[in-house]
Amino acid sequence: MSESIAAPAGTESKRLVNSSLDSGSDRGPSSDAVIAYAILRLSFGVNIMLHGLSRLLAGPSGFLAYLNHYFEHAPLIPKSFLPVFGAVLPPVETALGLLLLLGLFTRFALIAGALVMTGLVFGTNLAQDWNVAGLQLIYCFLYYYLLAHRREKNLWSLDRWMRRK
Repeated sequence: MSESIAAPAGTESKRLVNSSLDSGSDRGPSSDAVIAYAILRLSFGVNIMLHGLSRLLAGPSGFLAYLNHYFEHAPLIPKSFLPVFGAVLPPVETALGLLLLLGLFTRFALIAGALVMTGLVFGTNLAQDWNVAGLQLIYCFLYYYLLAHRREKNLWSLDRWMRRK
């Protein structure tokens, strides 16, 4: 005689209800993790893009004046480097932020953005602005997180739509 072990009454229906309510455990495009990743990527992209765009709209002289004042007590930063840095950073931030916002060339944008942050952290530490340096580490972590989870969670993006990895 074969014995079967029956689950308590209602267990299967509870499992079905719980799995239908908890879409976060799914890997599909409507899972909580995928939606959260998309919102984080969009928000971060807007943030980075507006860093650059606001500097572009303010004009190069305003940003250069800020850089000269910020780095006046950083002896390892040559003053001749600041105009080049001030001219390059705003369009780079704008472009990388736009790529993140669209989810286009996401891997490239995240790696390039993380490298830009590495340079900014270096300069900020030379200026001995420890509060800003600490805040920049949050940006570094966001670049890390978005890059580390890009393959499985970046489903709402132009990269995915174009079948790019």
